[in-house]
Amino acid sequence: MFIAALFTIAKIWKQPKCPSCAGEEKRVGTRTVFVGNHPDSAAEVYITQRFCDNRIVSSKYTLWNFLPKNLFEQFRRIANFYFLIIFLVQVIVDTPTSPVTSGLPLFFVITVTAIKQGYEDWLRHRADNEVNKKTVYIIENAKRVRKESEKIKVGDVVEVQADETFPCDLILLSSCTSDGTCYVTTASLDGESNCKTHYAVRDTIGLWTAESIDTLRAAIECEQPQPDLYKFVGRINIYSNSIEAVARSLGPENLLLKGATLKNTKRIYGVAVYTGMETKMALNYQGKSQKRSAVEKSINAFLIVYLFILLAKAAVCTTLKYVWQSTPYNDEPWYNQKTQKERDTLKVLKMFTDFLSFMVLFNFIIPVSMYVTVEMQKFLGSFFISWDKDFYDEEINEGALVNTSDLNEELGQVDYIFTDKTGTLTENSMEFIECCIDGHKYEGVTHDTDGLSQTDGPLTYFDKADKNREELFLRALCLCHTVEIKTNDAVDGATEAAELTYMSSSPDEIALVKGATKYELLHTLNFDSVRRRMSVIVKTQAGDILLFCKGADSAVFPRVQNHEIEPTKVHVERNAVDGYRTLCVAFKEIAPDDYERIDRQLTEAKMALQDREEKMEKTFDDIERNMNLIGATAVEDKLQDQAAETIEALHAAGLKVWVLTGDKMETAKSTCYACRLFQTSTELLELTTKTIEESERKEDRLHELLRDYHKKLVHEFPKSTRSLKKAWTEHQEYGLIIDGSTLSLILNSSQDSGSNYKSIFLQICMKCTAVLCCRMAPLQKAQIVRMVKNLKGSPITLSIGDGANDVSMILESHVGIGIKGKEGRQAARNSDYSVPKFKHLKKLLLAHGHLYYVRIAHLVQYFFYKNLCFILPQFLYQFFCGFSQQPLYDAAYLTMYNICFTSLPILAYSLLEQHINIDTLTSDPRLYMKISGNAMLQLGPFLYWTLLAVFEGTVFFFGTYFLFQTSSLEENAKVYGNWTFGTIVFTVLVFTVTLKLALDTHFWTWINHFVIWGSLAFYVFFSFFWGGIIWPFLKQQRMYFVFAQMLSSVSTWLAIVLLIFISLFPEILLIVLKNVRRRSTRRNLSRKKASDSLSARPSVRPLLLRTFSDESNIL
Repeated sequence: MFIAALFTIAKIWKQPKCPSCAGEEKRVGTRTVFVGNHPDSAAEVYITQRFCDNRIVSSKYTLWNFLPKNLFEQFRRIANFYFLIIFLVQVIVDTPTSPVTSGLPLFFVITVTAIKQGYEDWLRHRADNEVNKKTVYIIENAKRVRKESEKIKVGDVVEVQADETFPCDLILLSSCTSDGTCYVTTASLDGESNCKTHYAVRDTIGLWTAESIDTLRAAIECEQPQPDLYKFVGRINIYSNSIEAVARSLGPENLLLKGATLKNTKRIYGVAVYTGMETKMALNYQGKSQKRSAVEKSINAFLIVYLFILLAKAAVCTTLKYVWQSTPYNDEPWYNQKTQKERDTLKVLKMFTDFLSFMVLFNFIIPVSMYVTVEMQKFLGSFFISWDKDFYDEEINEGALVNTSDLNEELGQVDYIFTDKTGTLTENSMEFIECCIDGHKYEGVTHDTDGLSQTDGPLTYFDKADKNREELFLRALCLCHTVEIKTNDAVDGATEAAELTYMSSSPDEIALVKGATKYELLHTLNFDSVRRRMSVIVKTQAGDILLFCKGADSAVFPRVQNHEIEPTKVHVERNAVDGYRTLCVAFKEIAPDDYERIDRQLTEAKMALQDREEKMEKTFDDIERNMNLIGATAVEDKLQDQAAETIEALHAAGLKVWVLTGDKMETAKSTCYACRLFQTSTELLELTTKTIEESERKEDRLHELLRDYHKKLVHEFPKSTRSLKKAWTEHQEYGLIIDGSTLSLILNSSQDSGSNYKSIFLQICMKCTAVLCCRMAPLQKAQIVRMVKNLKGSPITLSIGDGANDVSMILESHVGIGIKGKEGRQAARNSDYSVPKFKHLKKLLLAHGHLYYVRIAHLVQYFFYKNLCFILPQFLYQFFCGFSQQPLYDAAYLTMYNICFTSLPILAYSLLEQHINIDTLTSDPRLYMKISGNAMLQLGPFLYWTLLAVFEGTVFFFGTYFLFQTSSLEENAKVYGNWTFGTIVFTVLVFTVTLKLALDTHFWTWINHFVIWGSLAFYVFFSFFWGGIIWPFLKQQRMYFVFAQMLSSVSTWLAIVLLIFISLFPEILLIVLKNVRRRSTRRNLSRKKASDSLSARPSVRPLLLRTFSDESNIL
């Protein structure tokens, strides 16, 4: 009956790739996999199942859909779509300018962006092919068959050799070891670099050869693919000659994940259960949410403003045109008679067409090429972080890495920093310091249990604990762990000289384990972040059954005898104050009858396909009760190099640093003092379980504390955020400490009181210079970040961590930074930037972030400025040509202005500019505050650049206009025409906006000189070329010889130079005044220092004289 039911499930199973069966897939919830794709011969009917193949696809495009898909994505951008509409209008409607003037710049932007995105996708295709084409070995018909990885099917038996990565998710069947175990590192998946042990079921561990594996007839029932790396529920049914199949439970310890690496095991055999895009690795690497920088939001706001300016200009010109044409002579002059069709056209339609024509004429006020310049600036600028030698770490032989170049400028706008403690502020390198057994402290390294012993506090105990208790404590440390021993033989077969290496999933355990005893391991109750403890059930040689448990004090103390807690608690709290990480150790004897019941409960829970985790958790909870406390251990996690100096610099820069950690409060507080997050003068405000449990009603006590702290802080600090940063150094500093349970109480209170608690809590946090959140779960870390992100003003948040438990807050924050630490690379891979050490954050923000923001802010403002300078003369020209939509500039100049004449200088500036030296930026963190709050893209600077553009555009046009008041500008009495007028205006424009950038440049390199003077030279060269001087074939076009004839007049030369000087005069004057002010400030500072040193000298001599005179009197 069981086999019949099994095949009934197989019949109703549908392939996940089938769209019509998607709902049925969710309803069934399990899949059946036949090992080796050999169904049991007793089955009546076998339906071949179709699963996902083993191809990994991380690319976005294919050769066939690249063009339509990429164009669709690019035209979703508002500026690109706008220029597409303008281009279509120029094609359809009779407009004053050629469609080429809009089409060519748009084509350039679209092409460059498509090439960049296509290249990035090609790299993804190449990476996919490296994985998909990798050679693997499959067991088919008792033979090793060589195949490509992408051809693995669900049910295939795969052979994996040592140090190879698993090509798909496998159920371990057997290994080269006699006990069926293998060791795996999952650093590429969850960030944990230590070895983990995986097990085969006992019925298959003897299948060591391809021939024996091929004889296996088994079916695996397991859950549908899901992304949780630590969860797997399944069951294997092994068929033999007997009627009944043997069923064994499968869990995460039996599952080998794709991307993990086999270590310290020569060979394993496993059956594929999830392949390709259904593997846990692929499900975890789905696209992250797109992060947008504050600068991009400012660009969109500026675009809307300039779009309204464009509409206003078009509306004004359209209106004034019909006012001008209200006079019959102006409407239809004798030299420009209307056709009958024009007379019959509806006036409303004509007005709409004219409005569109003016829109086309002024459309260059919207800088379409700005987007591609910004993208190039971000992409190329990100290499400066990767190339920075100060970020190179010799220990790991790596430097910084940029995963997302779109957020470079956001590094200069950070308001809040959320950092992990262990592995981020500390080294995550544990050293055993001391231990406590029944309240007696053991220090130093001893070779036996007869060491010096001290008693903590006023407790009355003997000099040392009982010998049996000491032995029991050491046995607990030797047995309750996941440490494995790796043997590195110097010579094959020479085990006497073998070198032993300890491997574990936790660095704490390696620091504790120094030996092992022969015990039979019966069960392991694995550690998890909810229980915060682990246990083992072992059997001694005498037949006694013992349970050993170790874990956090908060997880162990409630499960031991009350009278045993106090002696050890004193020791644990003292170690925590010293900054050590502590673990409590307990044990319990289990009677044989009780063990039979426990063994049955554990087996039933492990066999469950539904709600296995809940059943296992309940069973563990029942087992780990009424234990006896033995003692505690203390290990030290040293502070990272320059962590304290980095936090001091970040505080001086006006940044608020929050530490979010899972450690206990005392340990975390000690670390915060050591790294100078808390100063000795900082007044600490506590919102912890200890302070709230003083009252019977926790919510009332919480509300009282929140109200008291709020009252104290609100009266202390000013309301303004900008003045608040300066007030930190002038007023009493406050720090807040909160734990996970209190945070849950604040967030999960009743709706009315909860929102009130949350509001008051956030106000308190904003007034504190530093916040410590301890006993935090990974989800709570993300909740904290989200809560601060949603504050009024939308402050910019940055999260930094090194482990898989930090990924949630790294993804939640505006900017995520991963540390390439000892807990693996999960945090580094999910981050926007990764650095080897916490100390590198200082230069990354204060120098790189500052410069990136200043560069791109100047780039954005400059683009809008130069385009307004470009279009304003065109607008003014309409007042002098009867609003006839006559272009001021030639079509070639309209097309080339943003693409060739003015693009490269601003790109070079935005990549190389250093308005302040990098050493000065890192040594004076206060400079970071000057650009905070998106200061350079606020309304004030935007108005300054806009008014400057209006002034210069007016000078360009009217300066040239007054020059043309002279009837003749040439010696031969020839009169210049409208194309000469426009060319003079355009020449002044190109030289002025380029020289404006030269005036703004503080850091000159040969590249700056080349692109600035080269762009001006190229403009002159192109004008001669376009005028037919260099290339005679252009004689027929309207610009023939215009530029050359214009430069033949001395008056024109003088006018161009004079107009450039007048346009730049306000900028030159401003630079001179700034330099004078800077020099006077430096002079005053030097005088003040000199006077201070002089005033300090006289006080020394009288003091010495008094000292000696007093001494002589005494003598």
